[in-house]
Amino acid sequence: METILAFTIGIVVACSVYLMLARNVLRFIFGLVLISNAANLTIFTAGRLTEGTPPLIAYGSDLPAEGAANALPQALVLTAIVIGFGLFAFALVLVFRAYSSLGTLNSDEMRVAEPREDHLA
Repeated sequence: METILAFTIGIVVACSVYLMLARNVLRFIFGLVLISNAANLTIFTAGRLTEGTPPLIAYGSDLPAEGAANALPQALVLTAIVIGFGLFAFALVLVFRAYSSLGTLNSDEMRVAEPREDHLA
């Protein structure tokens, strides 16, 4: 199972890098979301994938059952999902504001907001 997830993570990272290299800012945002999901899958896979043994501690015991998955990466992934959604919402609003003020989503055309170098000298 870890091998399948490793290939899946590789494909998701490749797709996200492809999207992040585009000139369109909205594609960059979607690439950012994809790479965030790839990082979440990596953390989840690092916690060991097991079938049939939940990471619960039985009553009267100090340790989980033998061969149980680690619960810490699962909790970290849940936290990372919330943070990733907040980052996506902020970036989407930022892109919408940039589009409404500049009228374009192309990053090369957005340079109109920067001062030209010949005026600085």
